[in-house]
Amino acid sequence: MLLMTGTASRAADASWGCQVLLCAASEKPSWHGVPYCIPPMQKLIAAMSLPGFSWPICKGGNAGKPGFERYEPCPAGWSATSGDSGSGNSSVASRGDANICKRNLGNCNSKATRDPLRQTPAGVETRRVYSGNGLGSCSVEQTQPRKLRDKPYYFDIPNSKGVKQRFWFDLNK
Repeated sequence: MLLMTGTASRAADASWGCQVLLCAASEKPSWHGVPYCIPPMQKLIAAMSLPGFSWPICKGGNAGKPGFERYEPCPAGWSATSGDSGSGNSSVASRGDANICKRNLGNCNSKATRDPLRQTPAGVETRRVYSGNGLGSCSVEQTQPRKLRDKPYYFDIPNSKGVKQRFWFDLNK
C-alpha cells in the first residue's frame, strides 16, 4: 500500500506530457477507467481544438508524439487502397485515406475465381473489370470498406531493453 501511495504521488507530480503518456498506455482498464487519468486526458482533448495546439511531450518516456491510424488492417489477401471504388464514400477517399480493402480474384472465367465468389462475406462488392477494347481480358475484383479502429492513436514506448511496445488509445470523452 505504501508503494502505491508513493507511485500515485509521483504520477501526480509528473508533467502533463508524462501524465498523458502514462494514461494513454493504460490498457486494462483504459484511461477512461482510471480516475487519475480523466483530468489530464480531458485537458488534452480540449486543447486539441485550440489554435496552435502542440502535443505535450514526456521527455523521460522517449515516445515523442503519438501516431494515428484511422483504420484496422485489411484482411489477409486484401490490400488497402483509396478511392470510391463503389463504396459511396468519395469524401473520405478524396483526403487520401486508404478507406477500402481490395483484392483481385483473377480471370472472370477461372474456377479459382468462382470458388471464392461462393464464400463472399456480407458487405463485399464484386465487379468485373475489363481491359482493352471489350475484347481484352476480364478479371474479378472485390472491395469492402475498411473498419475504423476503436483506438486510432498509439504511442510506441521503449521498454527497459529498448524494445518499443505499441499502446493504442482513443480520445473519446
